[in-house]
Amino acid sequence: MITTTFNRLRGVKDSLPDGASAKIAEELGITADEVRSYFSGGSHIEPGPDGGIVTLDDTRILEVALRVAWENA
Repeated sequence: MITTTFNRLRGVKDSLPDGASAKIAEELGITADEVRSYFSGGSHIEPGPDGGIVTLDDTRILEVALRVAWENA
């Protein structure tokens, strides 16, 4: 489990190249809609700074997204 802000999570999404949702989904065996939902705050959100506090129970999507963003940089 990890806690971050909505704006930081959105920043990761914005750093991904086109088609990354499908690539992440394929690698993890989930749908691209699940990946998109993850980055739209589909997890636990509480009011707070930077768009609110987001608690992510499953970090697999975030981990793969960070790797894809790093490879794309």
